[in-house]
Amino acid sequence: MEVTFQFDWAAALRSIPHLLPGIPWTLLISFGGLAIGFFIGIFFGLLRISPLRWLRFPAIFYIEVFRGTPILVQVLFIFYGLPQILGGPINALTAGIAAIAVNSGAYISEVVRGGVQSIERGQREASLSLGLSRAQAFRYVIWPQAFRRMIPPLGNQAIISIKDTSLFSVIGVGELVRQGQIYIATTFTALEVYLMVALMYLAITWSLSIALRLLERRGLVGQ
Repeated sequence: MEVTFQFDWAAALRSIPHLLPGIPWTLLISFGGLAIGFFIGIFFGLLRISPLRWLRFPAIFYIEVFRGTPILVQVLFIFYGLPQILGGPINALTAGIAAIAVNSGAYISEVVRGGVQSIERGQREASLSLGLSRAQAFRYVIWPQAFRRMIPPLGNQAIISIKDTSLFSVIGVGELVRQGQIYIATTFTALEVYLMVALMYLAITWSLSIALRLLERRGLVGQ
């Protein structure tokens, strides 16, 4: 028996209005989590390069745990496991943002460490010789240069985090994949709908990539 299949572009286009409500949730979870993860990353990234071993150890432990376990497991632990410890439920949106925050924070920690260590040691020594304190040398000389070098990998992490939100449909967050699943349940047009979901993710991440390239061309990132 010969089986033929014809892609239904009309069905794909009809799904767009049903998928669009998932975009704000996707952006809120990814960028909300990244904002928190950025500060987590700075904190543990600086601990990671501390000369004191007792400060480095907790940073290394945090980084290895959250880089070494899947984000899907992390969000399931936060959503289903933590309520048993805390004695109360955790909102799915909160769980999603928290998962992005702790996961991206681990990767951003290494970005911060690499960015700070990429600055030549002589610049710090020159700053100290000019009368700046160590804190002032870091704030006014080391950090601004390091941050510019961190922007490209931070942009890559943002793209990864946006795509990671697609896993959070398992806890009922209304992001793009979840909206697609709901629509497919009544229309049975999985191929068409998931193609549109993929194109919407591509549009978001591509836009971010273009913005980063524009920054690089204008010399606002890098060296």
